[in-house]
Amino acid sequence: MPSSDWKDRLGVVYSTNPDFNYHHPQQQESDTLAPAKQKLLVGIDRRQRAGKQVTLVSGFMGKTQDLEVLGKALKNKCGVGGSVKDGSILIQGDCRDKIVSILQNMGYQAKRSN
Repeated sequence: MPSSDWKDRLGVVYSTNPDFNYHHPQQQESDTLAPAKQKLLVGIDRRQRAGKQVTLVSGFMGKTQDLEVLGKALKNKCGVGGSVKDGSILIQGDCRDKIVSILQNMGYQAKRSN
């Protein structure tokens, strides 16, 4: 554990034991569900983006690595930029209809929202 990582140790009472080692709880990622069992929502978001539109794909249940692979595939097929943050995929521009059709062709249960 890096000594400068003090935010993870908030709420821990000081120990005089020289052998004390703070244990970080390990969060287990759940296995990725099959595409047919995934229910993805494809919407548009304009908040805190200086008026720019981004397409937001949310509702993915699974590992972060699988989400990043799906995000990269969507960015390539749409021909635009984007990112994967906080368990959702952000695609630049309004590509809702295109993304819904791409996801449905890949076997996902995708639904357009707002």
